[in-house]
Amino acid sequence: MTPPPASMEGLLLTADRLLDGEPADTTTAGRYRGVCLALRGGLELCVDRALEAATPGLSRTTGRHKLLLLHSVASTETARRAKSLWSQLSLGCHYHLYELGPTYDQAQIWRTEADDLIRELIH
Repeated sequence: MTPPPASMEGLLLTADRLLDGEPADTTTAGRYRGVCLALRGGLELCVDRALEAATPGLSRTTGRHKLLLLHSVASTETARRAKSLWSQLSLGCHYHLYELGPTYDQAQIWRTEADDLIRELIH
């Protein structure tokens, strides 16, 4: 049995729960990496929605191409911010041996930026 596909709203709720300290038995670094992963997934789904609304079938291309095509359905500044946030979240998702993971403050800032971008892209 395959799990239901993730929703943008569900991923943002997951990020909020992780920022609030749930589940309590996870490590701090793991929790904030999880926030990054949830936010990145939510942003990707939002970009899919924006592209699909403008040009059906466009959302089936690769993630990198979607971010490049975003300027065709959103302002240049919004597309630039989305690409920048996606890149930061991608770095935050991955464990790097000689780097500290994302902090609470970084995750909170990225959560706010994701909210702003999603609002701009959906409306």
